[in-house]
Amino acid sequence: MSNYILILVWIVILGIAAMFINVKRPEVVCGEKVERYYVVWAFLIFVPLIIWCGYRGNVGDTSVYTSSFYDMPSDFGGIETYMQGVKKDKAFFCFSAVIKCLIGNKPEIYFIILALIQATLLILVYRKYSPEFLFTFFLFIASTDYISWMFNGIRQFMAVTITFACFGLILKKKYIVAILLILLASRFHGTALIVIPFLFVAQGKAWNKKTILVIMATIAVVTFIGSFTNLLDSVLADTQYTNVVSDWQSWQDNGTNIFRVLVYAVPAILSFIGKRYLDEANNPCINFCTNMSIISTAIYVVSMFTSGIFIGRLPIYFSLYSYILLPWELKNMFNEKSKQFITGAAVLGYLGFYFYSIISMGMISMQQ
Repeated sequence: MSNYILILVWIVILGIAAMFINVKRPEVVCGEKVERYYVVWAFLIFVPLIIWCGYRGNVGDTSVYTSSFYDMPSDFGGIETYMQGVKKDKAFFCFSAVIKCLIGNKPEIYFIILALIQATLLILVYRKYSPEFLFTFFLFIASTDYISWMFNGIRQFMAVTITFACFGLILKKKYIVAILLILLASRFHGTALIVIPFLFVAQGKAWNKKTILVIMATIAVVTFIGSFTNLLDSVLADTQYTNVVSDWQSWQDNGTNIFRVLVYAVPAILSFIGKRYLDEANNPCINFCTNMSIISTAIYVVSMFTSGIFIGRLPIYFSLYSYILLPWELKNMFNEKSKQFITGAAVLGYLGFYFYSIISMGMISMQQ
């Protein structure tokens, strides 16, 4: 059976096990007494995915990363010379070179180490702030984010998870430390810098005036898409992304698939429909996650009309918060009877998207 199916089976097994084993403990999060998964159990959930990352075959950019790994020096003395030839995102390549010097010419172990770091940073946030950790893991899997990022855009996802790990600092308004960490993340992938201005946009109540401005700006961009691409080309002229616009146009990049945009927009849409529940709860964690989900949706909409390869890679900095928001919405916006129906519909909807995605990407075939 395909590993793409087995990872779903693993979620079902853990869900059944959680019915018979005490996997949660009481904690206080954002001033509210809640139940959260034990750390060991949370890590156990991610273990098969972490191992699979090392042995996933030639998926996406794997061959590029493997070739780059083989080109790195095998001893610490060669790192300085190697780094002189690295033009961008130097922290990632320096870190990777250090790993190679420690483990030798073993790309599978290299990928597992990177996946372990990424997963650990995800776990630290999701375990503490998600009202249902296993469901959050399911959303991460069913959205195919693990394929897009832990199997493919590994360098950028290192930056993404570092910025995501700043969530607790942001809630405590420790902005200086958070920004310093985001600046570190930008040395792994320059796109991380986009997070800094949106940190302040997302602060405050859900659907505040700043997020409304983001929506209005999105409408303006889509309406005047030609002017936007010209402006973007000028702004990026002297950066490492100088040829982004011409590249996506020459590659005939038609933008992000509309089905993906709709799926990622679900938490934001639900938050608008059930805004009164958000206002009543006035939970700083959920308020922030809601606003980040709105920002994610706005950027995805822009990417639908521009580039899925370039613009479509930016929402991941914000969409990870939706996997905290959606479980909260399902738990708090519906009565018990409706909750079961809506949750079931959400699971089926995400499964449908998952199978549509992995079949269209050629991960599995209809003959399997």
